[in-house]
Order: sequence, then structure tokens, then C-alpha cells
Amino acid sequence: MKHAFAVLIGLISFSSFGQDYHRCYTHEAMLEQEEKTPGYIGRVNDIFERAKHFESQDREDVYTIPVVVHIVYNTDAENLADSVVFNQIASLNADYRRLNEDAENVRDTFNTIVGDTFIGFQLASVDPDGNPTNGITRTSTDVESFFSLDLNPAEGVKSTAEGGIDPWDQDRYLNIWVCDMSVFGTVFLLGYATPPDGLPHWPEGATDGLGDGVVVQFEAFGSNNPNPLIAGGAEIDVRGRTTTHEVGHYLGLRHIWGDGDCLEQDGVDDTPNAEDQSGTCDLVKNTCVDDIAELGDLPDMVENFMDYSPETCQNSYTLGQVGIMRGVLEIERYDLVNDNPALGLNSNIANETSFKLYPNPSTGTVQFTIENVVKNQPAQLDVISETGQTIQIVSLPIGTQSTIIDGLSKGIYFVRFSNEEGIKTEKLVIL
Repeated sequence: MKHAFAVLIGLISFSSFGQDYHRCYTHEAMLEQEEKTPGYIGRVNDIFERAKHFESQDREDVYTIPVVVHIVYNTDAENLADSVVFNQIASLNADYRRLNEDAENVRDTFNTIVGDTFIGFQLASVDPDGNPTNGITRTSTDVESFFSLDLNPAEGVKSTAEGGIDPWDQDRYLNIWVCDMSVFGTVFLLGYATPPDGLPHWPEGATDGLGDGVVVQFEAFGSNNPNPLIAGGAEIDVRGRTTTHEVGHYLGLRHIWGDGDCLEQDGVDDTPNAEDQSGTCDLVKNTCVDDIAELGDLPDMVENFMDYSPETCQNSYTLGQVGIMRGVLEIERYDLVNDNPALGLNSNIANETSFKLYPNPSTGTVQFTIENVVKNQPAQLDVISETGQTIQIVSLPIGTQSTIIDGLSKGIYFVRFSNEEGIKTEKLVIL
């Protein structure tokens, strides 16, 4: 429940996880932004009241966001397997649809104010030229680290001329770049993102010089990433929630503690005040006094995806945060979720699956059935392991509407369906 704001760069997750680490460049960036855009700090408080204009009251229709993931790598370790990308998309969908297994861990105190965002994510099936794609690009680069000490921390990864890759149409795709942003081999920055230009609860000029999209440190991407995230001499538990957090910024959310103390707020009525970011899963602390309608003074919400608490205790968005994100999709990012050809197979049925796997999870045999997809085309089915190995390839002649998948060992798989219209991938669990 916040109303003074810090600068855009506050949405950067800086981290060395040591005694004096930085996860947010708020103060320094505010000073730089004030110099760049005179009057910025003085405008910050004036824009809060307009934020509610963008809160959506309609939370029933599912908005599906097409995603392109740009893997930009200098070493083999940075060239993450498709399965890591699939896993991250699955994690995003679980977190945003409140299907994450740890959703039940939210405290009873917050049960009435958390919920499903009714926002989903799908790897793009059609590229900007109209060709089928799996929604993943791979770019080998001579750049060892894209981290920069200026106000724009790793913008080079968004430019082919600077060793990265140019974005796909930013009105039609959520571009996520995955790369190395370490400093002398030490993880320093986990990710950052841009809200849409012109949001009323973000300061004017906040996104100047920043290309639209999300950037994530390669070790922090996906919960099945083979590369351990080592920071401050310790291994950090990764559940794909750096991306969940940064996509929240992309959809207009601020840090839950407002990048300041108890007097600085994030523009959301039902998020409790906090004196600072949470560095632990402390369920007892209540660092600020607030008065949320019908609930009164609430403890610090370490469960919130927009905190800096460990990924092991993050599990929820509040309904107020849901309203703002959906409002952004209904106004500033309208083209992202309306009549978007980037969804390919799902362009006209974005809220329905293109095929069904039943049962899923399964203890063995799985029935694959085509649904809501043109059936008079040949197609192919690929079963891919969590480590990226293709386990089975099944050709589906014209007219095929179903087939059986069996012979799989216990584990997590990704079933990829492709035809002339595009590609669709779903997660399969064998128990």
C-alpha cells in the first residue's frame, strides 16, 4: 500500500548476496534520473492518484502473452537447453495462474487478498516474418558480460550491433533476453525489466534509453537450470522467480516495499507497508503500521513475488497487483494480448489448449488428442526430456486426431506439437 516511488532502475535485482550486497540501485539511480530529467523526484508523489485508472476490474478472461526467449551466450554453460526455457514458461504460468505447488503456503492473514491473475504465457509460434518458430533464438557472442556501469545496465544484449540480438516486435512479443551480466565472474545482477512508457504511477521519462522487455542472468532462469547460482559464497535456491518478478515489472508493478521506508509505497492498496526489502522468509516481522480495508495492520508480506525474499517463500500476487497488471494489458499493452498473430496455433483460441494430454500427471500411458487445431495438415509430435534430449518423435499424418505416448520413465517431459501453423509445447509428468 505505497505512494512514493523510486526510479525505474529500482526494478533491477542487484545481488552479490554478501554482507554488503546490492539488490537494487535505487538511491543512486534516482539521483542520476533527477539529473537526466529535472523535476523527476518532485513529480513522483503527484502521479500516484492516477494509478488506479489502470486497475482492471475484469479478472475472468485469460490473457495469453506470446514470449520470445533470446539466449545470448559466450560459453556452452550459458547456452541453456530448450528444456530450461520450457520449464521457465511453465513456472511463469504456474505462478501467474496460482497453480504453483507452494501457493498453499500463503498465510491465512493474506488468503482473502491473493489470487489468480488470469494471465498466461506461451512461447511464440510465429515469428515477425510469419514463419513457424519455437519462440527461442540463440545468439553466440564474443561479449563475455553485458553488464555496464552506466544507468542502462545491460542494454547491449538487446542490440545485434553490440553483440546481442535485436528485439522482435515489442508491441506483439514479450522479449526476454537471457545472458551473462556478471562482474569479473561474480554474479552481481539477477535481472531487470521495463514497464510500458507512460504508466501514470511511473515517473515521466523513467524508461528513457531502455529497450522494452526483460533481461535475466542465465543462472537465475528456470528451476531446472544445470548451472548453480552462486552468490556471496553460497548457492541460491532458484525456482524461476527472478523471471516471475521481472515480468511483474514489465506489467507495471513496483517493488512491494516501494523502494524506501514505511512512508514510501508501491501504488497498490492491498500490499502491506514494509520498511525495506525482505532478505529472509521471516513470517513474524511487521516493520510498518498500515490500515488495509477490513484487514487492518498486516505483517510484511514475504510471500509476495515483488519482494526480495528468497524464492522458497514467494508464492503470491495480491488482487490489487492483479488489477494493475491486467489494466496494463487492457491499455498500454493491448496489442500484446488482442488478435496477436504471434500466438500462431492459438491466435483465435488463445484461452484454450491446442491439444490435450490425458492423464497428466500419468503413471504410464498417455493419450494425446488434438483439440482446436486444423486437422487437415500433417504434424509432428516431439517428446523432450527435462535435460533437453528428444526421447520420441511421432509423425502425425493428415487426419490424425489422437495417438498414444508410452514407454517413458518417471520424470518431467515437454511434449511439442508442430504443424504448418506453428508450435505448441506442454509439460508432461510421469509418476
